[in-house]
Amino acid sequence: MQPLISLDDVTVLRSGTAILSKVSWQVMPGERWVVIGPNGAGKTTLLAILSSYLFPTLGRAEILGSKLGQVDTSELKTRIGVASSSTLDLIPGDEKVSDLILSSAYAVFGRWIEEYDLWDESRSSALLHAFGIRELADRSFATLSEGERKRVMIARALMPDPELLLLDEPAAGLDLGGREDLLHRLALFASDPSSPATIMVTHHLEEIPVSTTHLLVLKSGSVFAQGAISQILTSENLSALYGSEIQLEVRNGRYFALSR
Repeated sequence: MQPLISLDDVTVLRSGTAILSKVSWQVMPGERWVVIGPNGAGKTTLLAILSSYLFPTLGRAEILGSKLGQVDTSELKTRIGVASSSTLDLIPGDEKVSDLILSSAYAVFGRWIEEYDLWDESRSSALLHAFGIRELADRSFATLSEGERKRVMIARALMPDPELLLLDEPAAGLDLGGREDLLHRLALFASDPSSPATIMVTHHLEEIPVSTTHLLVLKSGSVFAQGAISQILTSENLSALYGSEIQLEVRNGRYFALSR
């Protein structure tokens, strides 16, 4: 089985400073990864590489079997679903939710003259149902709450049936009810064997879905730890990572951090 992601000593330099430094990492089909780390650890830069929007300065990066720098990234991008708040400014405020999700099949924002077949319509309908947003189909995106927008953007990211799903802090800014609803739906979706491998970035342990299998920890642009989440996410590692005594609690597959 070939890895979906293979990074070998990946380094990104900005004005001589290493934003990422010698990152080596592999993601296999079916795995659910979460990436954590302090501010400035390099999480956003890593996502930019994984989504093929940024090439490493040094090292080798293979995404879905293609080496960055030797492939047409426009084709590669259609195989990667990305849900990030950084794309919100690209969405027309009056865009209908149903059209916003459908247009992802063509990797565009704003429906124009594209033609959609029955498969497109059926998949869009299934995603609206899966993420509890069917009743929002005819609403304009600008009228949605933060939680509704998050779920719409994840549905849009999944519309092209990607091989890899990247989630950039999907629960950030949500209230307790919105967060729990979203995490429940992500866990249900991940339980489907046909769902894509997922990489999620978060700042908060309580936002880690129960479906998560692996953890990548970054610190100052380098890999601090990586592996099965049950082995890597420990009180000892968290305390060393953040330079503070932290007690990890696990309840029903969810994680919570407390200061000692």
